[in-house]
Amino acid sequence: MAACGSWMNPMSSPENVAEGQPSLERLAAGRAASSAAELVSGGSLEMGAHRPQDARDIAALLPAGTPVYVNHLPRHRLLDTLPTLVAVRAAGLEPVPHIAARRIKDRAELQTFLTRAVSEAGVRKALILGGDEAQALGAYADGAALLREGLLAASGLREIGLPGYPEGHPRIPRAALDHAFTEKLSLAAGQGLGTFIVTQFSFAPGRVIEYCSGLARTAPSVPVYVGLAGPTNPLALLRFAQRCGVSASLRALRTQGMDAVRLVTHTDPADQLAALARYCAVHAECNVIGVHLFTFGGVTSSAAWMNRYIASLGSPA
Repeated sequence: MAACGSWMNPMSSPENVAEGQPSLERLAAGRAASSAAELVSGGSLEMGAHRPQDARDIAALLPAGTPVYVNHLPRHRLLDTLPTLVAVRAAGLEPVPHIAARRIKDRAELQTFLTRAVSEAGVRKALILGGDEAQALGAYADGAALLREGLLAASGLREIGLPGYPEGHPRIPRAALDHAFTEKLSLAAGQGLGTFIVTQFSFAPGRVIEYCSGLARTAPSVPVYVGLAGPTNPLALLRFAQRCGVSASLRALRTQGMDAVRLVTHTDPADQLAALARYCAVHAECNVIGVHLFTFGGVTSSAAWMNRYIASLGSPA
């Protein structure tokens, strides 16, 4: 795969550019900047299920209809997320619930939630996750089990999101992940459900781009949202990173010394976004259509970060 900076053309020096015409480097940089703003404009973010009051604040910063994912935390029922889903819809945004299979008690809980989420919050899509519990609370061991039940499509959902893991999963081998992904795509297609992918965040842009390049070959028709760690304090970010299975890129940073870890975790996601935007700007086969911000409780600051990029779309070059 070409390096992230491979769009730079050494033949575009000033002497090789007609007078008054921008260099190829500047054109490429302009395409990447535009791509970055479009990825954010077409993106999404997540918020906590326990803070419905945040919906109005972030709606003031984001375009109407922006997807907002509402998390499904351990020891919480799916029905506990309903007030926040309703608040997101009332604020003019698109509510997308997390549905963690291993945290669902039984079919009745799932059916009740889906019925109410669709009717009360206008939910049309959901992110289907396995959940991190060592033992499933009920009959659903993974996302494929939820799909086999048939309730997602029957409830009125139109699309489901599937998780993607650029750095792999801390407890599931890559071969098993790939098999499960293929099965879920097949099950969804058989039920008339659209699919999209939301990736885990990473501190290694090269790994993310390699993963997205693979998806462009193996699942070219499936839209991809690339996860970014939203602006947050470094201690919270490191804690979530270790819990979310991105320890490989953390270890790589630590080989450069703790100062490098502090530097990266203090910065916003701009560098990660820039690498992705350069890739998408020059690869026509790229099926990444947006970024997804993991907010770690800081949803308003993440929405403000998105707002700055979105505003640049309307600015003169």
